[in-house]
Amino acid sequence: MAMLLTEDQEDIKSVVRNFMEGEVKPVMSEYDRTGDFPTELYEKGFEIGLHSMNIPEEYGGLGLDNQTMAVALEEMGRVDPGYAITMLSSALTLKDVLVGGNEEQKKRAADLIIPGGYGTFTMTEPDSGSDAVSLKTTAVEDGDCYVLNGTKCFATNGGYADLFVIIATVDRKLRSKGTVAFMMEKGIPGLSIGSHEDKMGLRLSNTVTMYLDDVRIPKANMLGGIGDGIKIALHGLDVGRLYNSAISVGIAQHAIEEATAYAKIRKQFGKPIIENQAIQMMLADMQMNTEAARCMVHNSMKLVDEGVENFSLEASCCKAFASDNAVKCATDAIQVFGGYGYSKEYPVEKILRDSKIFQIFEGTNQIQRIVIAREMGNRY
Repeated sequence: MAMLLTEDQEDIKSVVRNFMEGEVKPVMSEYDRTGDFPTELYEKGFEIGLHSMNIPEEYGGLGLDNQTMAVALEEMGRVDPGYAITMLSSALTLKDVLVGGNEEQKKRAADLIIPGGYGTFTMTEPDSGSDAVSLKTTAVEDGDCYVLNGTKCFATNGGYADLFVIIATVDRKLRSKGTVAFMMEKGIPGLSIGSHEDKMGLRLSNTVTMYLDDVRIPKANMLGGIGDGIKIALHGLDVGRLYNSAISVGIAQHAIEEATAYAKIRKQFGKPIIENQAIQMMLADMQMNTEAARCMVHNSMKLVDEGVENFSLEASCCKAFASDNAVKCATDAIQVFGGYGYSKEYPVEKILRDSKIFQIFEGTNQIQRIVIAREMGNRY
């Protein structure tokens, strides 16, 4: 590992690795097969604070800095990225409230998540993905409430969420200046949850479509004011891209370990295939690019910890590079395994299925490159 970790970071790494290896790894293949949501497994993670690592201590979290958070997320991603995403979604939902909410809202949201609750951030819609401000979910003022109508898709944790952060618009013509963010609790009238998505990967996570039909939300639940919705969302997205990059590094690291271990025992032409130069070149590239991705993640996390306000360029660089590398490492690991790599009997096909979504969500990697070029134009 390229990074020199502090004693506290080594301790966190050990705790998370032991938990993931001891509790999650033995059962994840069955949950991956069935697509069931392992609530009892998440409850164990809640007990040790995996859903609140980056939440300040004053709101009941562990108060870890972002660099330490990267260490923990890499360890979770190394074993099961779906488990990592479920925990991360809860943390980021609460963080959105901490960024955009007032003190009463912050405490109320923390009371929902910290004891062991699920959170979901919902912005994506059937016709609004990369073009985030084209969203159609409307918020119409009515007395002391706003009435929300619309559809949100790909909502992580949506079927189990205790806390929702909803992005809507008061006027589509205003684009970003018309966006608003609301916090909402489960059980509110008018909210219905669709069936769980039968996904290719991340099958330990819950992903649903949400339908809002005349949902009345008190004005007191608005985070910030009109026009702040996209600001809150983008802050969460930039940090989220870094967090997902850390998980991508964990995915790549897992692929490296599996491919290397197999290459040492698989013999062809009278010798282990790791002694063949063609295999060595593949493994070396996997290692080089994963070390580079890890360094990018930790450097960017340091910028956030130091209070740098604009880190969009670094976040997009990390997200695109780390996720592209995760998919490449997973693909090469299957190649090292040969035909066995294509079989569910071996672990590397799951690594590929889990890795692919990291090139898509939190902004596709094509969009990340547009963001990078835009930020370069502003910076240079």
